[in-house]
Amino acid sequence: MNRALGILLILFSATMAQAAVVPDNSDFFPGLDEDSMLNRLAHADLQPLEGIWYYPAEEMTLGIERCPAQGHDKRYRIIMLGSTDVHLMPGTVIGYLQASATSDKWRLWLYSERDKLTLCRPMETVATLNSDCSSITFDRPHWRVKVRINFARFLPTIFRGVSIIPEKEEERLPIGFRKIYPEVTSSLFTHIRYL
Repeated sequence: MNRALGILLILFSATMAQAAVVPDNSDFFPGLDEDSMLNRLAHADLQPLEGIWYYPAEEMTLGIERCPAQGHDKRYRIIMLGSTDVHLMPGTVIGYLQASATSDKWRLWLYSERDKLTLCRPMETVATLNSDCSSITFDRPHWRVKVRINFARFLPTIFRGVSIIPEKEEERLPIGFRKIYPEVTSSLFTHIRYL
């Protein structure tokens, strides 16, 4: 009984921790499009992740900007600036990025369902930022579970006759975002910025 209660408390605290990180429904910034985001970014001291990105899989132009700081936590919101999908309004937050222990791996949440004009059900995955900060890639899960039941066992021990076997599916190319602005060049220091 105590073990089951402990497991429930752990699951509850993990759910609450995720809820604190990412809102259940997307935010909306009215009037925010590619031009206004470009203006905002041109007057800011940009971090490597910040800028305007293109998401080829969804044919979307995105803006990534820092969320207001909460301690040492580095979080960024991903805002849709333009899309071929006319049901989404420019200025809709489609996801979030959060720093991890390594500089090239990020926690990524993208909303997976639409509820009228807002997005909901954030799905978490791991994103990889390449070395020159020009692309962010992530994989969709590519494992499936195969369940095998051994009916030769007697009924009282049937649950010992069930085995779960992970099976790898075919490898797929990762999907992700490609940076548009600021333009990435081969040299990390293209011009000197004075404070």
